[in-house]
This record gives sequence, structure tokens and C-alpha cells, in this order.
Amino acid sequence: MKAIWNGTVIAESDDIVLVEGNAYFPASALRREYLQHSNHHTYCPWKGQASYHSLLVDGELNRDAAWFYPDPKPEADMVRDRVAFWRGVQVVD
Repeated sequence: MKAIWNGTVIAESDDIVLVEGNAYFPASALRREYLQHSNHHTYCPWKGQASYHSLLVDGELNRDAAWFYPDPKPEADMVRDRVAFWRGVQVVD
């Protein structure tokens, strides 16, 4: 699968974990040159605290478009070291 935004592949892997309809890519599959740190955080009752990255592609910024759980709760360990996308990022086969 590929995660694509602004015509650019942000992540690509066949090792995908699906959770609540979201495709979680291994962190090693990310093209980190397109990621920017974000201070944004949210909380999921069963997964824990999520952290975010923004995407910067060809001068366009997509704020908080990628999220991950640095220290997920035990029942959500399947998303450890993985990243999911939203805000217009297309995930395709």
C-alpha cells in the first residue's frame, strides 16, 4: 500500500495493520524528508496519547496529517512504531 499526498508517496509498505479503518504503516516505511514535527496531541481511551507529524511537499503544508502512538496502551500494541494518515492523504493499493 501507499500513502500519497500532493502527488507524492509519503509511505509505502505491504506490512499494514488495519485498526478502526485506518492503515498503519511501519515507521521504517516513511519518507521522512516530507515529515515535520508537530506539537499536536490527542487521546484515545484504548490506544493512549497520539502524537502527530505535519507533511511538507512542494512547499505545501498539511498540518497534523500523520499520527502515531509513541507508547500505546498494551491492548493497542499492534500500532507501536506505526503511522497512520488523514486530512487528504490517500491510502491506495
